[in-house]
Amino acid sequence: MDADWLPFHPNPSKPSFVPPPGAVDAHCHVFGPGDIFPYSPERKYTPCDAPKEKLWELRDFLGLSRNVIVQATCHGSDNRALVDALVNSNGLARGVGSVKADVSDKELEDLHAAGVRGVRFNFVKRLVDSLPREPLMRIAERIKPLGWHIVIYFEAPELPELYDFFTSLPTTVVVDHLGRPDVSLPVDGPQFELFIKLMRENENFWSKVTCPERLTQGAPHVYDDVVPFPRKLVETFPDRVIWGTDWPHPNMKSHMPDDGNLVDFIPKIAPTEALQQKLLIDNPMRLYWND
Repeated sequence: MDADWLPFHPNPSKPSFVPPPGAVDAHCHVFGPGDIFPYSPERKYTPCDAPKEKLWELRDFLGLSRNVIVQATCHGSDNRALVDALVNSNGLARGVGSVKADVSDKELEDLHAAGVRGVRFNFVKRLVDSLPREPLMRIAERIKPLGWHIVIYFEAPELPELYDFFTSLPTTVVVDHLGRPDVSLPVDGPQFELFIKLMRENENFWSKVTCPERLTQGAPHVYDDVVPFPRKLVETFPDRVIWGTDWPHPNMKSHMPDDGNLVDFIPKIAPTEALQQKLLIDNPMRLYWND
């Protein structure tokens, strides 16, 4: 099947912002190679091959130190590409996997040994079929004894319907990409305020302040319209935010971001060294390397 993606940037710029030593890219992916780790037959999109070697090369070029690799829907619940990257990372990568409700204890133990520390539930309707909540809750109960967390991916208009289910989850919960707000709406408007309420009233909730390239409604590579949203989260919940590149930016159809430009986005949303230390090092290390 031909890929339906834009290829990742072949020659990203060197960022002007120098990340502090130990900085973590806490949201990125590895895909394939498809001839070794086939993509799921049920996938909604076909990504570009993005092997672990390219990820390590980008990490070093950007001045980052560690990676958190997130299983995306194109690989389904087949975590082999993720596990291969983790076990070949020299301890510099941890992972978020995808499992089914009937996953065995042995499979969970093997994933944990490889470096998986969470599972992802995707609620974006254009990317997955509807997710029955009872199996998801069974997975949540299964992973809780391991100390894992749950990553949830949804879009802001879906939050009112999902709010009660999300708050019933028994683990730490990490929200992908600021909950995908509509950045043309006010940062203090009702849509984003519902997400702020979710974070404020549930101290087990964290947020990734990621993917301005997916949220912007302005010119590609600028992202100024996005800045107020992640900056509000970083300044309001400095101990519960993490950042990542989202490399290789799957399913992007409008423009492919320059990863150096994404690193230069960091001081716009975390303007002090203290906030940068929490965002890039303290928080992801506490969440993923706490054992």
